[in-house]
Amino acid sequence: MHLNRRDLLAGSVVLAGLAATPLRATGPEAASLPLHLVHPDLRPMVAPMEQMARSMPVMTRETLPVLRQGGARWMRSPLADVSHEVRTIPVGRGHPDVAIAIINARPGTNRPAILHTHGGGYILGSIKEAIRPMQEVAQALDCVVVSVDYRLAPETTYAGSIEDNYAGLKWLHAHAAELGADPAKIAVMGESAGGGHAALLAITARDRGEVPLVFQSLTYPMLDDRTGTTRPVPAHVGTLIWTPASNRFGWESFLGTAPGRSKAPKGAVPARVADVKGLPPAFIGVGSLDLFLDEDVDYAQRLNAAGVSTELLLVPGAFHGFPMIGAATPLGRWFNAAHLNALRRAFGMAVA
Repeated sequence: MHLNRRDLLAGSVVLAGLAATPLRATGPEAASLPLHLVHPDLRPMVAPMEQMARSMPVMTRETLPVLRQGGARWMRSPLADVSHEVRTIPVGRGHPDVAIAIINARPGTNRPAILHTHGGGYILGSIKEAIRPMQEVAQALDCVVVSVDYRLAPETTYAGSIEDNYAGLKWLHAHAAELGADPAKIAVMGESAGGGHAALLAITARDRGEVPLVFQSLTYPMLDDRTGTTRPVPAHVGTLIWTPASNRFGWESFLGTAPGRSKAPKGAVPARVADVKGLPPAFIGVGSLDLFLDEDVDYAQRLNAAGVSTELLLVPGAFHGFPMIGAATPLGRWFNAAHLNALRRAFGMAVA
């Protein structure tokens, strides 16, 4: 497989939330990923990605503007045959309005719907980069998707972005008829930090009791601020795309305080929520080389123990973002098909 720099950068920009860029590691995090641990389909990507990552800036408040520009530069053009529009909706007292992307609306129908939250380490990404991939999901499932352009950290902490996403969910539920959506078949979905937001949204919806959810789809979700801080990871895990250093910066920006402390702000960290009973059924997919491996497996086990039906798909030899970077590989096609089938089952559709 031949991958040029543009292909790799485009993939790496969209992978961790459709905007995250591979970041240069220093010190012990600069080690190369042992190729024998990588799935054969993904091995051709490792060396060029590592080389490119070494030329990227370390993530800081000062470099964020440059990193944020990367996602817009490499985003894919929207599909012409799947409708999309951007609207601004109110969030509530004390909060500015938020933009949402509405994808594949079709009044007069009664189809499932997804509230999507993009990834990017809680500090990167926008709905502009999410439109094309969400069009592809909407087309594959014949569903409606609403993606929220929530406020990013560090400018806004978790308290603001959670309200942005919940406003998007309430708006989707209240306007289901005009979108051609079934208000009884709404799922939340996200990847990386978007998966963390989707998990927080499922918890918030349960606790507030206003919007019923049928499913939560979490792809390599960012769930635990202790990873890479008070929770160490093996040297070969999290060396590509999203490293412990990136994770510490992302969580500190999101929480507004140092991550990994004995206590985290209430309601801000999915892995620290004491009670997960009553949450919607879940799909969690993660690779064995992903920084989020342990926290994702632990969360799946907690859901299962609480009586929440949970599908855990652990992919050997896969690193963060592989379903996007390696979308054209057999492994990427298999994982993405399994993910869509999990959504189909949740919506009562026949699997493909």
